[in-house]
Parts: sequence; structure tokens; C-alpha cells
Amino acid sequence: MSEQSATPSKPFLYVVVCAAGIADDIGVLIGAAQERGWQVGVVATPQAMGFFDVEAVVAQTGHPIRSAWRAPGDDRPLPPADAIAVAPATFNSINKWAAGIADTLALAILCEAYGMGIPTAVLPRVNAALSAHPAYARSLDRLREMGVLIGTGAPGDRASDGFRWEEALDLLAPVLSERAAV
Repeated sequence: MSEQSATPSKPFLYVVVCAAGIADDIGVLIGAAQERGWQVGVVATPQAMGFFDVEAVVAQTGHPIRSAWRAPGDDRPLPPADAIAVAPATFNSINKWAAGIADTLALAILCEAYGMGIPTAVLPRVNAALSAHPAYARSLDRLREMGVLIGTGAPGDRASDGFRWEEALDLLAPVLSERAAV
């Protein structure tokens, strides 16, 4: 039986990873999600693939990492998402997502999530200079209007000090509670 037709016993979380210096700590979010009862699959922007240990993430999740579109007729390597956490989210990805630009698989999944009603949380990782750009504030406002749950993330480029990976899970906790109640 393919994974597409298999129904996961636990809710399935897509973790979308963007190319930020702290992406190498994505295992923290994956582990915390698994401890809270989620199955996890990772979708990465193509640039993000060089920012974390791909083999370690595959071993931790038990699923291949998606970063490119599959060929027509290929099985879907991940079950459908019950929720999505975007962390770390970069200036570029946030602005493209808010504008509806789906030029990577990760962005296409995020753009489709709105139309499919999939709860989504985002933890921005944008430096102070980029966060001062007026397009960034407008993009965050647009995402809020779309129902995206926006965490505080943390400013900066490299050090993960102060970045609360688990904040994405806190924002999505009602999704897990609703599924457990059904």
C-alpha cells in the first residue's frame, strides 16, 4: 500500500524549511512535534537543502524530504498535511508566499494550504535590515488576513539563541486537540 493511501494514526505535520543559518537545528522542531503526537514530513526550499543534515532529518522523520515536484504518476511520498509549520521562514519566502508566488514546491504547498484550509504557523527568521522593508510588514499582514498563525521567531541570521522552535507547535496545538476530540 502506498503512503498516499495509508491513513496515518497520528496527525501529519509538514515542516517547511527555508534557507536560514539556523535551519541546521530543524531537528529540534521535528523532535518536539513527535513528542507532542505528530508524524512529521519535511518540505524544504531548494536552497535550504544545503543548510541542514538531510540524512539525519530523513532518519528522524522516516520520510524523504520534498524539495522538488514529483513526476506525473509518481506516488505522493508524504500523506496529506493536517497542519503546516514554516520554520525558519525567510524574508524571500514570506514575501513570495504572501504574493501567491509558487515557484518552488515549498511555496506551492503553502499557497495551496490556504485554499485547502490547512492550519499553518510560521516562525520568521529575518534580520533587522530586511524586516524594516515595507514589503515585509505588508506580507505579514496579508498572511494574517489569510489565517496564518505568525509566531515571534527571532531576529538574526545565524545563532539559534532565542529562536523558539516549539512556538510553531504551540500555535498549532488547537489542531491536535480538535483531532483528538473527533
